[in-house]
Amino acid sequence: MDPRTPCLIGAAQRTVREQPGPEPLDLWEEVARAAAAEAGLPVERLDSIQIVYTDSWQYDSPVGRLAERLGAAPRHRAYSAVSGTSPHLLIGAAAARIAAGELDCALVVGAEALATRRAYRQAGEHVPWSHPADPKPPYGWERPPHPAELAHELFLPVHTYAIMETARRAAHGLTIEREMLERGRMMAPMTEVAAANPHAWRRTARTPGELVHGNRFVGWPYTRNTVAVMEVDQAAAVVLVASGLADRLGVPADQRVHLRGWAYAEDTWEVAARPALGSSEAIGAAARAAFERAGLGLDDMNALDVYSCFAIALRQACDAIKLDPLDPRGLTVTGGLPYAGGPASNYVLHSTATMAGLLRAQGGHGLVTGVGMHLTKHAYAIWSTEPGGTLGDAAPVFTATPVPIADVYQGPAVVAGYTVAHGREGAPEKGILVVDLPGGGRAHAHVLRDDLIADAESRELVGQRVTVATEGKVNVATW
Repeated sequence: MDPRTPCLIGAAQRTVREQPGPEPLDLWEEVARAAAAEAGLPVERLDSIQIVYTDSWQYDSPVGRLAERLGAAPRHRAYSAVSGTSPHLLIGAAAARIAAGELDCALVVGAEALATRRAYRQAGEHVPWSHPADPKPPYGWERPPHPAELAHELFLPVHTYAIMETARRAAHGLTIEREMLERGRMMAPMTEVAAANPHAWRRTARTPGELVHGNRFVGWPYTRNTVAVMEVDQAAAVVLVASGLADRLGVPADQRVHLRGWAYAEDTWEVAARPALGSSEAIGAAARAAFERAGLGLDDMNALDVYSCFAIALRQACDAIKLDPLDPRGLTVTGGLPYAGGPASNYVLHSTATMAGLLRAQGGHGLVTGVGMHLTKHAYAIWSTEPGGTLGDAAPVFTATPVPIADVYQGPAVVAGYTVAHGREGAPEKGILVVDLPGGGRAHAHVLRDDLIADAESRELVGQRVTVATEGKVNVATW
């Protein structure tokens, strides 16, 4: 084997339930040291330190502060942008640098302490964490929301993903109740995985009925128990090294996990611009490229972790790669973002660390997927205890062509997808639509009348002809 072949030889996770808990820097240090210890690698020896963006706190020098804590002087440093695919991109970049002989070891680490932030907020106290950035940098978007999305308050994932869910529901001819039943059946086994995962945030097994009934809607038709839980205190880290260094460290061959191949693809950045709201050509392209690079197929996978922030992310992936949502292998090795925990941009480090442990224990191949932004970014990675394949890189293997969006519009339209926003007490507040326009293109619209909001939740609204009027920068639909 080429001594530059990259392999994962150390991984660590930490979940903190006591509140208030430690700050992200403390968590970074803890899991970094644990992952390096498992690898048998002194932390001061690290060639590269890469950190996944944290929503919890903006440090003045994130990588610098961690390197100082560890006593390391890495030649390569990186801090990611906001995205659920960021761990994939950092790992892929580290593996490529190792394969090119530029590095011989790298740490990729991430942490969130959003539960602790909430605890301080509820106590009316300021967060007493160290080394704040001054001035505070802008949020780590790769690009901000479209002005029409901002005008229509369509920037929360619980609304954008729900719109895509209703579009898929209509395209598949499902009733409202049938979609909820199938969602519960798909996600209930995930709660059982989380219940057995010591690192999971929610460790209670639930029945399908408990997941979709008897708990409040957050963005209709999504209930609180079927969406990612972000306010968690969790951290994860992985250590990758060149095989030559793994040899010198005495790591057995069956304890090395290889990135056989990975790929990245993009849908449109704006949900309303998707060629098809309920499906994704980009997912299929990313999966095909990753499997081709790995020299393996879906049937070869011993374990799967499909990104699960919302049901539509699971469903679009299953549709695209022809995976049965009730596949006996299961859709997750952690329990998924709604149950194991969805620590902002960092979940994939947890699924990768868990997958690595599973493969090191039993051998074989595993698929780990990631999603970024509003089902915009897709990353597929194949891990294996058997070396081989071709790494791939972050160049998109597919980029969707957007449908034009009208900022304001007046006239007839047809509902393409929709949701009803609910407040913290569970009451419906307004409908949010994506509508098809005559002659092509799309627009956003609000539904403000109480009777129409109730109607939207009582039946299938996709396909409904509506009349849109403009009030300032906001379109309002009636029927």
